[in-house]
Amino acid sequence: MSTWTARDITDQTGRTVVVTGANSGLGAETAKALGAAGATVILACRNVDKAAPVAAAIGANAQVRRLDLADLASVREFAAGVDSVDVLINNAGVMAVPKSTTAEGFEMQFGTNHLGHFALTGLLLDRITDRVVTMSSLMHRFGSINLDDLNWERRRYSRWPAYGQSKLANLMFAYELDRRLTAAGSTVKSLAAHPGYAATGLQGHTQSLWDRFMGIGNLFAQSAEMGALPELYAATVDSVSSGTFIGPDGPFEQRGYPRVVGSSGKSHDRAAAASLWGESERLTGVTYRFGK
Repeated sequence: MSTWTARDITDQTGRTVVVTGANSGLGAETAKALGAAGATVILACRNVDKAAPVAAAIGANAQVRRLDLADLASVREFAAGVDSVDVLINNAGVMAVPKSTTAEGFEMQFGTNHLGHFALTGLLLDRITDRVVTMSSLMHRFGSINLDDLNWERRRYSRWPAYGQSKLANLMFAYELDRRLTAAGSTVKSLAAHPGYAATGLQGHTQSLWDRFMGIGNLFAQSAEMGALPELYAATVDSVSSGTFIGPDGPFEQRGYPRVVGSSGKSHDRAAAASLWGESERLTGVTYRFGK
């Protein structure tokens, strides 16, 4: 696995993949690699104009559809327009943004990164034939799930802990989805991935002094093409097991080729994951239906 690249993706002809946030960064590189391998790729993006050049680069295999994960009405509208999907890649996200809220009043990072994808996956689940890949981050290790204040209404808002919470929630969701699919006897897989430290452009949208710092840091980051490899591996390799977390194989998982990696103890807290799941269903109004 240590030298696996996008050139090793098997023929994806006849398969349909939804990639959220495919207009730039990791999502764009993922969409382009899958399109080159023959997949029909649905670029699910809030800004469809920005997705157009990526779709043009892919060619006839690409479709652009609007999806705003910070608006559950948009999530429902998008899901209603999808007939069947082999692979859903929950890639989109926001990072360390100033305090703001989604259309439903959720804290923006938790609402977009976790709740939006939780709702999308639940609404599409009966039409997903192969697997769900959810992007997390090394920052999950610095996150905590505060079930009493998931939306930072009682605490003073802090952008980086809020980001860490959202990325821990992504990972806990992927693990819990795997457990529930397995219990239901489903053959659909749930996997998670993280890109290490990759130059994606996400780091430059914090609207703070961090933008300048992260811009300098990008000089030492691996490329978006390399950062996309873990999610591409998770999305396409037949032998990878459900419930697996894929990240780079280099020092401290900052860069390198995809391999199975570990995660924090908090991410494996089954009781917390079940509680987070219940709160996520309550907040989004999306109840999962598991059938064989």
